[in-house]
Amino acid sequence: MNRTMSQQTLIELLYGKAAHANPITAVRGIPAQLAARKLAGYPHSIFQMVGHMNFWMDYELRRIRQEDPPYPGHAAESWPPASSTANEAEWQQVVSRFAALIEELSTLAQSDPEFLSREVKATHAVHNQHSSSVLAVLWQTAVHNSYHIGQIVLLRRMLNHWKAEAGDTW
Repeated sequence: MNRTMSQQTLIELLYGKAAHANPITAVRGIPAQLAARKLAGYPHSIFQMVGHMNFWMDYELRRIRQEDPPYPGHAAESWPPASSTANEAEWQQVVSRFAALIEELSTLAQSDPEFLSREVKATHAVHNQHSSSVLAVLWQTAVHNSYHIGQIVLLRRMLNHWKAEAGDTW
């Protein structure tokens, strides 16, 4: 299948090409205890940020599937509660879910142009303020992830748990 430049760029962004860290690499290999740790002056742990991205990726994929998910009443509803401890199995489940959602987004990004141009039903007034084609929703989701992956990389560096092979170090 021939992909448009926009589709190819989106797929690369979802997996962290060029100037973007690979999101899956950015969240893998972190012990649960470290992922749950909140640093002074920062409101969320890595665990919470991955859970937050999972919430919004799942939400947007449900919109694309025309499931009409309810929009959260408050931003806090899209963030998992803070915890100073974390179960390793639970953390690995969150990371696996994250990778599976990225894969689902990437698969959709490879769809035919007719599907990608289909309008996605608004579930909140904010959706009416910008384009809501499938492609636009995929782009918004990828950019949202990129924002939080940058935060995760910064927190990993502050926790001395960022490896050079995980992304650019300059």
